[in-house]
Amino acid sequence: MNNNSNHTGHCFCGEVEFSLSGHPEVMAYCHCDSCRQWSASPVSGFTLWKPEYIQITKGKENIDGYSGNPLTSEKKIVSHRAWCKKCGGHLYTDHPTMGLIDIPSAVIKDFMFRPGFHVHYQESVHPMKDGLPKFKDLPEEAGGTGEQLAE
Repeated sequence: MNNNSNHTGHCFCGEVEFSLSGHPEVMAYCHCDSCRQWSASPVSGFTLWKPEYIQITKGKENIDGYSGNPLTSEKKIVSHRAWCKKCGGHLYTDHPTMGLIDIPSAVIKDFMFRPGFHVHYQESVHPMKDGLPKFKDLPEEAGGTGEQLAE
């Protein structure tokens, strides 16, 4: 476990590296179809950071990306997903409307992931009974309804 506020991470092959300072604003699980497709997993562990806390330290020229969300018709949902051009390893998703960047918890080295809640739980394909709040969409402070679902 890394108790300090400096972290590092990299893509799958290590050609792109980044550093993080401070602490994430949020750590949670997402069950939406978009995140499941992107992560190729039944649930996505995410961490949201202020952009100024993230620095690409190696391989910026190897970053490619995609803007948009092909899995939703809602035009207000725009994200910029980034990955390594060499290995395809995921790096981050920029959410400009939120002013935060999602770094998948799995790509941060020696990071203690402590999720606080679940989002988009109604889309879950892998129910999790962990006692954490399960939001239908997002908490109110994040622009959602704040409606919670039963575990």
